[in-house]
Amino acid sequence: MAKNRNEKLIEVLGPVDNLESYVKADWWRHLFNANYLRTDGDVVEDRDLTDKEVTIFEGALGLPKESAILDLCCGQGRHSLELAKRGYSNVFGLDRSHYLIARARKISKATGYNVAFKEGDARKLPYHTDKFDAVMIAGNSFGYFDSVKDDLTILRDILRVLKPEGKLLIEITDGDFMRRNFQPRSWEWIDKNYFVCRERSISEDQSRLVSREVITHITKGVIADQFYAERLYTHDDLRKLLGEAGFVGYTNVSNVTSESKRNQDLGMMAERVVVTASAKKDWSYVKKTGRTTHAIAVILGDPRKSDVIKPNSTFDEDDLFTINSLKKSLASLPNYKVTYLDNHDTLIQDLTKLKGKISFVFNLCDEGFNNEASKELHVTALLEMLGFAYSGGTPQCLAYCYDKSLVRGVAKEMDIPVPGAFFIEPNEIQFVGFPLSFPVIAKPNSGDSSFGITQHNVCYDLQSLESAIVGIRSKFGYKNPILVEEYLTGKDISVGIIGNPSQAYTILPIIEEDYSMLPEGLPHICGYEAKWDPTSPYWNIKSIPANLPEDVERFLGAKCLNLFDRLGCRDYARFDWRLDANGTPRLLEVNPNPGWCWDGHLAKMAKLQDISYTQMLEAILEACRIRVAY
Repeated sequence: MAKNRNEKLIEVLGPVDNLESYVKADWWRHLFNANYLRTDGDVVEDRDLTDKEVTIFEGALGLPKESAILDLCCGQGRHSLELAKRGYSNVFGLDRSHYLIARARKISKATGYNVAFKEGDARKLPYHTDKFDAVMIAGNSFGYFDSVKDDLTILRDILRVLKPEGKLLIEITDGDFMRRNFQPRSWEWIDKNYFVCRERSISEDQSRLVSREVITHITKGVIADQFYAERLYTHDDLRKLLGEAGFVGYTNVSNVTSESKRNQDLGMMAERVVVTASAKKDWSYVKKTGRTTHAIAVILGDPRKSDVIKPNSTFDEDDLFTINSLKKSLASLPNYKVTYLDNHDTLIQDLTKLKGKISFVFNLCDEGFNNEASKELHVTALLEMLGFAYSGGTPQCLAYCYDKSLVRGVAKEMDIPVPGAFFIEPNEIQFVGFPLSFPVIAKPNSGDSSFGITQHNVCYDLQSLESAIVGIRSKFGYKNPILVEEYLTGKDISVGIIGNPSQAYTILPIIEEDYSMLPEGLPHICGYEAKWDPTSPYWNIKSIPANLPEDVERFLGAKCLNLFDRLGCRDYARFDWRLDANGTPRLLEVNPNPGWCWDGHLAKMAKLQDISYTQMLEAILEACRIRVAY
């Protein structure tokens, strides 16, 4: 074992007899990060080589500057950004790697080149049918999956998003060349601090080149021991596969030979081919008939009923303003026709009348059925029983995430850090032994909208803890178990995701809470007072862009995606973390249907990425629509 700067253990294998047996089916989910740019930077960060390649692509495609072009598996966007630099005004980039897409967006913003970058899976493209004049798969980004069927799935979805006669360009390793010339073993210095050792072999079925990389830092030790496999396509293989997917006019355009400025091992990038083919298809039905409008129903909390979480237990002017802001934004979306359901007494009858008349339900009832937070999952259970597709978490997902202790257990099982904590059963106040050091924070184990969490919940001794527990139970009427956690004093951060990892998704810019306006002595928490009491000094808390080290951002993105999948989140979610004294992020809670209001945390994160409130709502709707369609 070796450790990196965050003391995470890295499993390092010794000599292995069969490289292929160590390759995970989803290796591509984890490989494309900062280490990828370190090890392959002599090629994939070479501006001269990028310029040379894009010149070849331009000649092969021969498209006007206003053409819609998709750079699929775009990585850090080197080709799409170069196209934009050359005057192409309608360029899109999609890649599965959050790290690389974040880097692409950063470069795009810094340079002013207008490229629309998205995160997503190449097998389920988040674009309309007949959208693009050309799709490129460059940089040897084709052939990562275990099965050729997955590659065929990619090609068929590319055919769908291409216009009739639109062009597909693939730049890929020359399979015949690589079989003859791959290096079984090599090593190189990446820079003065890093070196990488590589082993390679041909897979048992002779179809893939299997590689192992051991990346080492001269003082930190081994930072990665990773295995991957890429399919070796010949011209005959590609011609047959493209024909099966519905493409015609296969053309071998050019060869691309790379040169490393480090004069080192080029691996799969050494000798590549550029091929093109055209989409053999007719315009889709949607193209012939015009814009498709999707009828949806929006379920909200019931303003006629009391809600114990809200001040005075009623919907006030702020709540009605928030609802009207939602309705105004949704009304501006031309692709959606909206019906609103907020009378919970007639909800079943109202839904029954809509059976077969709507595409799906936009479930924004985070208040819960009859405005009871513990019954948030009841709304989704009702939708399940009536057979409606709907946005957001399933009943099981909502049940999991409503229980903070259960989420902690799942996180620990996934090797995700959480604060130290213990559980207090109802009616329990006195403690025998105490497993934590003060200060601690007491909070309801189940609940929403920071219900039951105030400045008085931060405790510095047993007496204040007992008082906090009494306060939670008497002031808020909370009768269920209480969670006592170590009180962390590092940055209070939130991560938002819109979309679905199996299709297309965006990890929004991370935010942190700015507590600088609080009077000295008040604990730094974003609790009930910050959300519901305008007379409190906590009302002045602001959310600002989080200033985090790059490796911490990568860690948060990866772990939030893992939690999103494991807990069954769908379409959008928010993850709340806090840094400990060592700067290690520790998970606090997961919000599968986070606040959708115009001034909520999700909207604040979206705004940092120049996504308006209306665009944020549309992105959630589109994530649901695409998921339901598949």
